[in-house]
Amino acid sequence: MEFRITNDGNEKDISKIYKMLKEYNLSKREKSEDIPLGIYLENENGNKQAGLTADIFGNWLCIHYLFVSERLRGHGVGKELVIAAENEAIMRGCKYSFVDTFSFQAPEFYSKLGYKEVFSLQEYPYTGARYYYTKEL
Repeated sequence: MEFRITNDGNEKDISKIYKMLKEYNLSKREKSEDIPLGIYLENENGNKQAGLTADIFGNWLCIHYLFVSERLRGHGVGKELVIAAENEAIMRGCKYSFVDTFSFQAPEFYSKLGYKEVFSLQEYPYTGARYYYTKEL
């Protein structure tokens, strides 16, 4: 056997490793579903102006992406999206929420919504930081 080192981001290679890891993880951890959740704000033409994507995973709401267009920022749209996701998660039996954000994005935003920092990566990727937050729902 020998190592093959690449820098091409080959989807076939990545997909194979992901599949192998997923099979292993599923054989070892407790059974739980991973259910996608999306909440979107669209204009009259169906163009997205803001949105939140997440997964419901066991007891957890895992927020992946939150975006609000520049025009709508500062008007409470982001807060409404997060609250809507949290409410939906509670209805689906979640007890906790998780999100990560970069230093230039929204650390203060999540803190104001009751999220507590549990971990951070400093000098990420070079001079910034990445923060990880949780919240009890």
